[in-house]
Amino acid sequence: MTRIKPAKLRKSRRLQRHRRHTRIRKTMHGTAERPRLVVYRSLRNIEGQLVNDDEGRTLLGLSTLAPELRGGVQGEGNRKVEAARAAGTQLAERAREKGISAVVFDRGGFRYHGRVKAFAEGARAGGLVF
Repeated sequence: MTRIKPAKLRKSRRLQRHRRHTRIRKTMHGTAERPRLVVYRSLRNIEGQLVNDDEGRTLLGLSTLAPELRGGVQGEGNRKVEAARAAGTQLAERAREKGISAVVFDRGGFRYHGRVKAFAEGARAGGLVF
């Protein structure tokens, strides 16, 4: 990871999020039995990955760009939030198929509200424990 000057970190929201994520990652570690569920939120999409930090491998990943989620979510309310909830549920189902039931949640420096919270709630509804 490249070193970023402290003066630059205050100027950009992206760099502030990067600093928060680095601070969070100091205390968080995923293993094979309990991988780290990483969430990344862009302006249009959200994605989640299960990472084994011991081996440095991504075990599973899913985005709202996945073919089964690409058609959009029908229903009332915010479409992005509902799509994030559906993505979390789908990721949890795939994780259970691989034998993963417990994870460590890494919000990636994003605030735990809106789409990030919906993704986490969807993953819990799908059967993941964190």
